[in-house]
Amino acid sequence: MAIDTKYLTSDTIGSVVQDLFNPSNVGAKPFLKWAGGKGQLLDIFQKLYPEQLKRKKIKNFYEPFLGSGAVFFDITQKYEIENAFLYDINEELILAYKVIQRDVSKLIDFLYRYQKTYLKLDKVKRKEFFYDQRTNYNLQRFNIDYDKYSENWVPRAAQLIFLNRTCFNGLYRVNLKGEFNSPVGDYDNPTICDEQNLLAVNKVLEIAEIKKADFKDIVTDLRSDSFVYFDPPYRPISKTASFKAYHKQNFTDSEQLQLAQLFKQLDSEGSYVMLSNSDPKNIDPDDNFFDDMYNGFNIVRVPARRMINSDPTKRGRINEIVVTNYTTT
Repeated sequence: MAIDTKYLTSDTIGSVVQDLFNPSNVGAKPFLKWAGGKGQLLDIFQKLYPEQLKRKKIKNFYEPFLGSGAVFFDITQKYEIENAFLYDINEELILAYKVIQRDVSKLIDFLYRYQKTYLKLDKVKRKEFFYDQRTNYNLQRFNIDYDKYSENWVPRAAQLIFLNRTCFNGLYRVNLKGEFNSPVGDYDNPTICDEQNLLAVNKVLEIAEIKKADFKDIVTDLRSDSFVYFDPPYRPISKTASFKAYHKQNFTDSEQLQLAQLFKQLDSEGSYVMLSNSDPKNIDPDDNFFDDMYNGFNIVRVPARRMINSDPTKRGRINEIVVTNYTTT
């Protein structure tokens, strides 16, 4: 691979060289679109990661609100992490990650069948097929043992990925009963089976321990030389806004306070900790909910684009906050 360095800075050249010679850099990226995914912020986040990570002093990475895993994929492929501990309370999400980790070839076979069947249908038939699959997906959740890996996890994961790739806005959303309720999308040629990426994700997950767990369970696995990234369901910045529709259980202000207490505990125990959340000052400049909660830590406000609104005209620029217990340059 030839590299034209004419327009590259020394920092960029170093990054390119590191990527080329990092055996774990296989091009893996999120395989699901998920509410609150951090793909758009990775360039900013890379400036906010601890220097010790960049100096190869941190070997263990923890992400208790896994979601799409954008930060996990970024860190494990750019830095020399030896162990990753990934958690989420959403059992369907964890099921999919574990299937890719253990049975990616079987999963690809199922997804190819979905792709072949779906793409040959006209729009009317595609809509019928989607809603048939959605109904079946919601009914079959009662037949899945989410605590014990089995062969029926593979078609379950395939069905989740199919629905995610073909639903409106490509977002996983459930109602209070735990039923997936995103409507059908309108895509001419959706990529239902991204074989290359699934194989890359499988490779990156070799260093990962994946658990269906509450964020507080991180303390049972915590090791020294650790970097913890918290990306909880965001606190709504208005009465109509919500970033927490990926699970039937709400993440209330009480949970936000518990998370802040855990943040402080991890800080006192020597871990490097980074946290993202919404910025209430977007609506009320005098709302100091997070400023007070994380008083004494570093709070950076970063621009982000609201992607979850069903109305594209309302997906404007807003600020999010990033809290760290270490200084950044």
